[in-house]
Order: sequence, then structure tokens, then C-alpha cells
Amino acid sequence: MTRPVLFALLLASASLATSAGAQTRHNTNAPIDFAADTIELQDRANRAVLLGNVSVRQAEMSLSAARMTVNYTGQVVDGSPQVSRLDASGGVVVRRPDQTARSQFAVYDLNRRVITMIGGVSLTQGANTVNGGRLTINLDTGRAVIDGSSVRGGGSGGAGNTTTAPSGRVTGTFSVPKRN
Repeated sequence: MTRPVLFALLLASASLATSAGAQTRHNTNAPIDFAADTIELQDRANRAVLLGNVSVRQAEMSLSAARMTVNYTGQVVDGSPQVSRLDASGGVVVRRPDQTARSQFAVYDLNRRVITMIGGVSLTQGANTVNGGRLTINLDTGRAVIDGSSVRGGGSGGAGNTTTAPSGRVTGTFSVPKRN
């Protein structure tokens, strides 16, 4: 790789990291609004299963998926159960201001304020796109880290077996500002 190309790549990479870090802190204490075709409450297990066209919104962030399990602590504050974790699967999309992330599976840990996405991950910010096997978003700092980890699902053939990022590498495209 020639020196100017390497420099441009490093500059573009720093630009994406700086922009991601500049995200405002997400309000994890905001209420979580949801919609789905079907909801199954499993009170003894402290969870709810949302099925079909699931959409969740918390402050400026939205999450959509085909299926989601909402785990709660069993504690009730102001008449509402306290949600501790969301597990999403099937065409997961997380949107934040100036960022969109896509994957097959995601876990939003409300206690740690971290979203982990796996399976064909793509993160887009403006004209920049990064692809990999796993994405971790820290909602306190706005820092997003993608790695090329492979993911293998269980089962014996069929849809349960998923392999992503077989090369174990992160790929992407960074935009470069126009110069005179």
C-alpha cells in the first residue's frame, strides 16, 4: 500500500472513530416503547416474547427485528416492570442519530448499557460502511467496535447453522473528502 493511500485510510478511519465517539450519550433511563404483531407474557419467567414486525424505541434510538425477548427483573417501579435485557433476532436494525447497524442477532444489556450485534454485521455512518462478524456499541461513550469474529449457530443443518465473516476480517469503505 502506498504511503498516501495508507495515510488517507488512517485519516478516514480516525474520522469514523471520532464521529462515533462524538455521539451523544444515550438515555438508557428513558421509557422503552414497543410494538409487535403478537406479545406473549411469561410472568413466572420474568419475560415477554414479541413476535412479528417488532419495533422498539428508547429516546433517539430505535431497534427493529422479527422477534424479541424482553427480560425484566421482577421489580416494579411506578407500575412498570424493570427491563434488564432485550434479545432480538431476524433482520435486526438499530438506528441512532447518524448511525445504522444491521445484523441477524442483537442483545441490548440495559444494566451495562451495551448493545452487542452478531451475524453479518454492517455499520453505516454517512457514506462510511464497516462490515464484520460482531459489533459492540457502548451507549455511554458512543464507541462502536467491530471485529471479524465468526459466529456459528447450533443444530444439525438448516437455519440454525449460521457462519459469518468466514475470513475473520473487517471490511468497509470510508469516504474521502473532495480536494481541489
